[in-house]
Amino acid sequence: MKPLLALSRAIDAVNERIGRLVYWCVLIMVLVSAANAISRYALSIASNAWLELQWYLFSAVFLLCSGYTLLHNEHIRIDVVAANLSRRKQIWIDIFGTLFFLLPIAVYMMWSSWPIFMNAWTSGEISGSAGGLIRWPARLLVPAGFFLLTLQGISELIKRFAYLRGLIPDPVEKHEEPALELMRIDDQAAK
Repeated sequence: MKPLLALSRAIDAVNERIGRLVYWCVLIMVLVSAANAISRYALSIASNAWLELQWYLFSAVFLLCSGYTLLHNEHIRIDVVAANLSRRKQIWIDIFGTLFFLLPIAVYMMWSSWPIFMNAWTSGEISGSAGGLIRWPARLLVPAGFFLLTLQGISELIKRFAYLRGLIPDPVEKHEEPALELMRIDDQAAK
């Protein structure tokens, strides 16, 4: 289980770093939006490229942070039934949902969106709007985002199974340090 926990730590670190980097896209998106509005209404200068850049940045935030959101357990949950169950049963529900819903859908979306990206890349697809941007960066965000979500789903599975085996604290509870960091500290103390 230690190699799997190491893999989970690596996946968590990747999604954590990407999530924190994508925070900057929000700031850039706000600045682009403000500059676009000012130029459009105050200077009567309009550009479809700036509007499309806003859409690309919004897409980057939404898609590239899906794994980060799952890592921090901030995704939408419907706990009407699960809230009344024991913690172990809730973990089994998470495992079931990840194995039979999250991972199949994320892998399918990644697999089915790749040819669309490749077509945009090889054809040099450009927006149909006057002055629009090239499309392949936006098309690449879909498989990249679902790839990160798939990786994080695998990491969450590993942590759930490790919790059930008593190897780490509850991965869903809020800890001052991530559950796997506590595991690393315990391993170092044991040595």
